[in-house]
Amino acid sequence: MKKLFLFVISFLTFNQFALAQTSSCCSKSVTGTFASLGNDEAFVSSHLAPIPFHFTPVNGALLNITTPDGVDAQVYYVKSNEGNKTLILIHEWWGLNDYIKQEAEKWATELGVNVIAPDLYDGKVATTPDEAKLLMQELKDERARAILSGCIDYCGPKSQLQTIGWCMGGGWSMQTALMAGPNTKGCVMYYGMPEKDKDKLSKLKAPVLGIFAKKDEWINADVVKQFQTNMKTAGKKLTVYNYDADHAFANPSNPKYDKVATADAHAKALEFLKGNFK
Repeated sequence: MKKLFLFVISFLTFNQFALAQTSSCCSKSVTGTFASLGNDEAFVSSHLAPIPFHFTPVNGALLNITTPDGVDAQVYYVKSNEGNKTLILIHEWWGLNDYIKQEAEKWATELGVNVIAPDLYDGKVATTPDEAKLLMQELKDERARAILSGCIDYCGPKSQLQTIGWCMGGGWSMQTALMAGPNTKGCVMYYGMPEKDKDKLSKLKAPVLGIFAKKDEWINADVVKQFQTNMKTAGKKLTVYNYDADHAFANPSNPKYDKVATADAHAKALEFLKGNFK
């Protein structure tokens, strides 16, 4: 009877530990959060395959940069005359495709600053929702942070940095802003998962612009409202715009692309970033 009692106690303790570990991972890891969304068939099916597109680089080029984990990372880099001002632009779950390269060049031209677009998938690009789901789920939190740290280091210790990203990249935009510390001047996140830890948010050194979609079932109104509450509690500046559109409405490769909402959101993001770089 005593052995049975000890076995039950050990079994329950182990399972509580395992659950705690799983919960910790999912609550603290951006990749864990989005990997769980990859298991949601409705989320996957809401991302229609991107419209085929080919972009010929004009001012940008692919570069290899060093990272803290010792494995070189690939980035698409657009250089400007503003040596110490850089926008870190982070791709959606499709990867560093030609749409993102075009976006990097567009922002570089409009802002007149450097743009660095990291490849979080290390050379892999998805062309179907199932491929994107697998790449997003295979992405390790440690590797993503190493790549983004490499980008921050590449820009230099005196750099003025701002971040922008969409969907998965929107979540990483906020994390990169946190990682860059006092070098961060602003953060734009399009329908990405916000940081929920108020202690982490209290360390944020820059204002945030959040662009969300009212028809988004995942980064929904409740998520946005909680984000606003958390930022207020942390004493941080947050500006939010909600559009009557679907998740990923600003991606031109998305058949549900909303041209009007995208133009308005882009104008607001451009004004925000220009103001912060001043």
